[in-house]
Amino acid sequence: MAKQKRTRKVTVKPRSGKGKAGSQSGAREAAVAAGPVTLDEARVLAGVSAPARPRAAGLETARAAVAQSPSLRTIGQEREKLRREQRSERVRRTREYQAVMKIMKARGTLPPRAGRGEGGAEAAGERGEAFAPLQILAEGDSWFEYPVPLFGGGIVPRLERRLGVPILNLAKTGDEVRFMLGVEERTTLTERLTNGSPAGGDWDLLLFSGGGNDIVDNPMALWVKDWNPTQPPAAHVNQPRFAAALALVRAGYEDLIAIRDKCSPDTHLIFHGYDFAIPDGRGICKFGPWLKPTFGLRNFPTIASGQAVVSEMLGQFEAMLESLSGPRVTVVRTQGVLAPQVSSWHNELHPAKAGFEQFADLFHQKIKQLFPARVA
Repeated sequence: MAKQKRTRKVTVKPRSGKGKAGSQSGAREAAVAAGPVTLDEARVLAGVSAPARPRAAGLETARAAVAQSPSLRTIGQEREKLRREQRSERVRRTREYQAVMKIMKARGTLPPRAGRGEGGAEAAGERGEAFAPLQILAEGDSWFEYPVPLFGGGIVPRLERRLGVPILNLAKTGDEVRFMLGVEERTTLTERLTNGSPAGGDWDLLLFSGGGNDIVDNPMALWVKDWNPTQPPAAHVNQPRFAAALALVRAGYEDLIAIRDKCSPDTHLIFHGYDFAIPDGRGICKFGPWLKPTFGLRNFPTIASGQAVVSEMLGQFEAMLESLSGPRVTVVRTQGVLAPQVSSWHNELHPAKAGFEQFADLFHQKIKQLFPARVA
């Protein structure tokens, strides 16, 4: 029996200054000759030394400018400036994703770490063999795109490290389903699914995070009732009003599934239901709080009494998502993962670093179940 040939892994160093063109060229040639690559090696070869970092500066600058000079003209100018910055950012991310993915598809993909176990990508990693990289598109809110410097981002960049493949992340902080499936963003998403990956071929997965921003913040006062110590948490939700808000979110998800069915029927959709947020009044970077003001207005006596109502609403949200599960539609169960304590959260709506890591693990496990031959 012929001896199994192992592929040698080569580490390629990024550029480090002038006068080293020869060594850089040699390193690149060595990497090319080495065969399959890891995500980090492909990024170096593509000239993308690190994952795209989320940017919040544009939105913060726009808010500051509007606050200083709140004329209609200023507001319009700042909004248009922000839209241009967001479009430019998406173009940049698409370009970098395409460059990295083309290298990985042409060369083959190695797992991000040595694999163990039987079959699939893990065994391929042990033998030094490459496997076909998944092509993944992400759209959503701050759970995917958390724009806090030095925090490590939201779920998406952490999931990239686990999967060992790039993810084209189109998520924006604060985005809502009604906007993500509105005219402009719906058109963009439809084009992305119709045209497939910029590196060629269809998308294997579309990760979608949305709905949290639709049911919190100022409008929440419309469907949370005044505190009544004799009533259970569910009775503090004005159910007809909340059902109307949830129905709008559901409509967006239904349209997303319909767009997928029409434009890219083999693409698998993955959703999630967030976790039981704590209305303790903490915001971030001049954003928020999103929950506590409503419970203050409605005279709730404690954080715990407000959290019980939040949990009731989120439970209904996840049940709505579960009702949409079906062929190539999967819901990652994320509720109840975090310990019910303030330290589990970075602020009212976003997990601490350890929490984001836990959710990235859950997404990784689910994707591995769906694509066992292509995920380590």
